[in-house]
Amino acid sequence: MKQIVIIIPVAFIALLWSYTCHAQDNNQNGFLVPVCLYEGDTIPFVQLPAVHIFKPLLFKNEKERREYYKLVRDVKKALPISKEVKQIIIETYEYIQTLPDEKSKRAHIKLVEKGIKEQYTPRAKKMTLSQGKLLIKLIDRECGQTSYELVKAFAGSFKAGFYQTFAGLFGASLKRGYDPRGEDRVVERVILMVESGQI
Repeated sequence: MKQIVIIIPVAFIALLWSYTCHAQDNNQNGFLVPVCLYEGDTIPFVQLPAVHIFKPLLFKNEKERREYYKLVRDVKKALPISKEVKQIIIETYEYIQTLPDEKSKRAHIKLVEKGIKEQYTPRAKKMTLSQGKLLIKLIDRECGQTSYELVKAFAGSFKAGFYQTFAGLFGASLKRGYDPRGEDRVVERVILMVESGQI
């Protein structure tokens, strides 16, 4: 009799224990967001990405449409590289400022240049000429200086002149700037849409 008295409450507790309540279950198909309180109400705070709205493009013919989608492809390939270049320049400049003398600064710049060549030469070989020209402009957009000015600041005017001459052989110019309100208006539109994930 004592065993039945002990078994019944244990069985009842085990039954209750196995029953779960889903009223406060956090494993729902949602996610946690920060909240703000406004006049006693709890309001979820979600920062939405910027959405750029442009007038639809009207293409005169099939060639213009193909050129636009080729530009979209080129921007998607060149934009990440220009952002990486910007980061490399910032890191190199900050590190160079900590070096004590000109000799160690030049040695570090040579190391960085060697690393850049090793890392980016295979990627550059896979780029088309139009992607390379676009990359030169996007570096100006990201860094605020033309590629020629950047090479001249870090490696000297001789190397800048050499690279400018080499680019000239392919119809490009390191001195060419980026004009988002002028000739590069469509490029800027594509960049904004790519960055916001619209295309």
